[in-house]
Amino acid sequence: MQRVLSAAFGAALLLSTGVLATGPFAVTPAAAHDVKFADFTIEHPWARASAGPARNSAAFMIIHNGGGADRLIAASGDVAERVELHTHKMEGNVMKMRQVEAVDIPAGGMAALQPGSFHVMLIGLREALKEGDRFPLTLSFEKAGSVTVEVAVEAISSMGQQGGQDGMGQGGMGQGNMNHGNMPKSN
Repeated sequence: MQRVLSAAFGAALLLSTGVLATGPFAVTPAAAHDVKFADFTIEHPWARASAGPARNSAAFMIIHNGGGADRLIAASGDVAERVELHTHKMEGNVMKMRQVEAVDIPAGGMAALQPGSFHVMLIGLREALKEGDRFPLTLSFEKAGSVTVEVAVEAISSMGQQGGQDGMGQGGMGQGNMNHGNMPKSN
């Protein structure tokens, strides 16, 4: 009986922090709802509040990797009908969003899921995302397993904590390298 109660208390404690992991790795929350999981630190998971009747949104975060190379291969959650990994790519003079199979996280490096780059697309929101709300999102890694993080909903205009750090990590959108209409492409 005592073991059952101890297990229940432990599970309740993990759930109350907004973090729950599966697999053989310990998970501990850090400051500002950062999450330590296996060799990763998942920094500030956030999403934009949805605008009016908009049925889609996106979640962002920075994933720091203190270990060997891995890949984010999926994300899931009850917040939307579909949850997919996406990126933005320039095709000619048009920026297009595309689903990706995975997001590489280099050994000792990081991957920035940020506006204009890689992100977790939330398609068919089950209810509007309101500033100040939070929701769980499960991230699945090819080698490390899965972890559920708590995503903070920020203002519609938010660029997150990484807003001023253009070009950081993978897929950063360096505005100086984009072709804006008739402007010559910079080198």
